[in-house]
Amino acid sequence: MQEKFTALTPALYDYLLAHNPPPDPVLRDLAAETAALGPISRMQIAVEQGALLTFLARVLGARRALEIGTFTGYSAISIARGLAPDGRLLCCDVNEEWTAIARRYFARAGLAERITLRIAPAIETLRGLPRTSEIDLAFIDADKPSYRAYYEELLPRLRTGGVIGFDNVLWGGAVADPGDASENTVALRALNDHLVRDERVDIVMLAVADGLTLARKR
Repeated sequence: MQEKFTALTPALYDYLLAHNPPPDPVLRDLAAETAALGPISRMQIAVEQGALLTFLARVLGARRALEIGTFTGYSAISIARGLAPDGRLLCCDVNEEWTAIARRYFARAGLAERITLRIAPAIETLRGLPRTSEIDLAFIDADKPSYRAYYEELLPRLRTGGVIGFDNVLWGGAVADPGDASENTVALRALNDHLVRDERVDIVMLAVADGLTLARKR
């Protein structure tokens, strides 16, 4: 099969951003404040991922969404903005310091009443939810070794046709390096191998940012 891809140079990436919906002042200021945190700011999703999450929520007509790994709130705001007027987003995180920034920006974006943030291990939060298929959209961007466990708890709670997004599935290219046996790489590689064979879902892996897999429940 012929390979067909375009190397994303800095100039081409700027072009891509210029042809996506631009972040508004809330997201621009949030990105700037997050960048000031230093190297940890790499945990924030890319601008085009934020636009995609908003788009997905709108396409799905999502009313109930869930996020695992909120960090400073960019992805949560992106999801919440795409929800139906009566939609709600449940965010799971364990870090009070980073999510304190998120809370401020939720309020500034006018979304504080639509987003519930739970500071607790996400697996506990998930297991405490009713096992009813009512979640329309979920986004996982947290500790990589737990992705599979989050997925197995989420899937029964996802409606038919609902979508789960998994961030960082390319892991800087490490998943394709057989010599990389680090914990995060091994966990993501195993997840990717499982998802492509899982007959409960339809999937697509996209070369967006650090890799994004979307799984649609059959």
